[in-house]
Amino acid sequence: MIDRRTLMLSLAAAAALPAMGEARPRRRRTRARPKPARLREGDVLGLVAPAGYVADRAALDRILGTVRSFGLVPRLAPNLLDRAGYLAGPDRERAAAINAMFADTEVRAIMAVHGGWGSQRVLPYLDFPLIDAHPKLLIGSSDITALHLALAARTHCPSIHGPNAAHSWGAGPRASFRALAFDGLAPTVANPPNPDPSQPDPWPIRTLHPGKARGRLLGGNLSVLSALVGTPWLPSFAGAILFLEDTNEAEYRIDRMLTQLAQAGILRRVAGIVFGQCTNCRNPVPGYSGYTVDQVLDQHLAPLGVPAFQGAQIGHIAAQVSLPVGAMVEIDATAGSIRVLAPVVA
Repeated sequence: MIDRRTLMLSLAAAAALPAMGEARPRRRRTRARPKPARLREGDVLGLVAPAGYVADRAALDRILGTVRSFGLVPRLAPNLLDRAGYLAGPDRERAAAINAMFADTEVRAIMAVHGGWGSQRVLPYLDFPLIDAHPKLLIGSSDITALHLALAARTHCPSIHGPNAAHSWGAGPRASFRALAFDGLAPTVANPPNPDPSQPDPWPIRTLHPGKARGRLLGGNLSVLSALVGTPWLPSFAGAILFLEDTNEAEYRIDRMLTQLAQAGILRRVAGIVFGQCTNCRNPVPGYSGYTVDQVLDQHLAPLGVPAFQGAQIGHIAAQVSLPVGAMVEIDATAGSIRVLAPVVA
C-alpha cells in the first residue's frame, strides 16, 4: 500500500520528467562575437574627422604620410578639410562619413585625424546597428573618447584609445599600436624603466591603493567622459577598470569632474582605476596655493579601496600608448601595469 505522501512525491517527480517524445531542454550556447580583423600591410585605413578639421593640404599630406608609413592605404572621408566653425562640417555630415566607413567593405579600420571638440555631437546620428554588424577598430583619443564610450555602450566593437592620425607617432607609440592592431597580441602595458637611476624617473608610477583587479577597460578623457554623464551614450561601469587622462585643466576642474563621477555613482562601481597623465593641469593664477592634482586624486580615488595607480603613459603626450577600450584587462596597481587578457583582433 502506498501512503499519500509517497504517492504525491511520485506524481511530482513524474511531472518534472519530459513528456514522451518531448526534447529535453538544451543549454543555450552563446555565440562568440566576431572580432575586428587585424591590420596587414596593404589594408585600407579610413580617415575620419568626428570633431576638428584638418587645417590645410600640407597638414593632410603629413597625415597621409603617417598612414602610409604603416604600409596602409588611406581612404579619406569627404569632410576632412571642411569647416563649420571649429568643426569639420555639420554634425550629420561628420556622422554620415563615419557610418560610411563602417559600411565600406574595403575599409579594415578607422582612425580619427584630430580630437578637439565635437564627437559627442555626432552620436545621435550614428548607425549603431550597422556599426555592430561591421566590427572594425576605431582608433583615436582625446575627444574621440565620446565615440569609444558610445561604441562600448551600444555595440560589441572594441576600439583603440591611441594617437590620432595627426599625432607624432614616435617609436614607442608605433610599437604599442602595432602590437594590438597588427600583431594581434595581448600585451602587458607598463611604463619603461628609469634609464638613469641617478636621475628622477621621467615616468614615475604612484600607487593610490595597492592590489590587482580585472574588468572591462573603459574610459579616456575625463572632461569628455564627465560630459556624457546622464546621456544614453555612457556604458555601465559596474566591475570595470576605469582609465582617465586630461590636459589643460586646472586642479579645481579635475576635482569638480571627479566629484561628478562620484556623485553619479560611477566611481563606487568600478573594480580598479588607472589615472594617466594630466598634462599642464595647473591653475594659471600666480601664487595659487590650493590642492594639487595628486591631492585631488588622493581624496577621490584612494578611499574607494580598489586597486588604483597614477602615472601611466596615457593622455596628451608624445609617448602615448594604445589601449583596447571594451577589452578585458588586469591591472596591478603596485607595478603600475595593465595586462590585456585576450587579443582584440582576429
